[in-house]
Amino acid sequence: MPVLNIRFATPEDVPLVLRFVRELAEYERSLDKVVATEPMLMEAMFGRIHGRGPLVEGLIGEIDGSPQGFALFFHTFSTWVGASGLYLEDLYVTPDARGGGLGKALLRRLAQIAVDRGCGRVEWAVLNWNKPAIDFYNRLGAKPLDEWTYYRLAGSAIDAVAQGRV
Repeated sequence: MPVLNIRFATPEDVPLVLRFVRELAEYERSLDKVVATEPMLMEAMFGRIHGRGPLVEGLIGEIDGSPQGFALFFHTFSTWVGASGLYLEDLYVTPDARGGGLGKALLRRLAQIAVDRGCGRVEWAVLNWNKPAIDFYNRLGAKPLDEWTYYRLAGSAIDAVAQGRV
């Protein structure tokens, strides 16, 4: 029986995390949109940004001591719940390791972190076409939020709003 281990990412894991980010983006048909670099991830995960600590945390999933997946997450806040939550930005398991319980182990550890920190929610987004992921999340008891639509300001749209051009 393979040994699964979930541990917090360290600065030495940043190249691995970036590799996993790129593999996930390739799976999601968006590799051309990845602009993150190792220094950017190092700063976000382990630096002090805007006078605060790291912006995002990472978990590394190992099978028999070999890294085979990761989860990146950060704190959110819900005014309705009156408590923080965790937002799962990325969850990825290498193709050869899928179906062996590593994804579930990563989510279990994330849920434990949420409970330990008094979080009221763990949330994430999934691409509508990603049926294997949707089926996986449904089996865990996660529920889609059909009544919400995500919006995003990015690139020139952020600039236009910030500068009052719209």
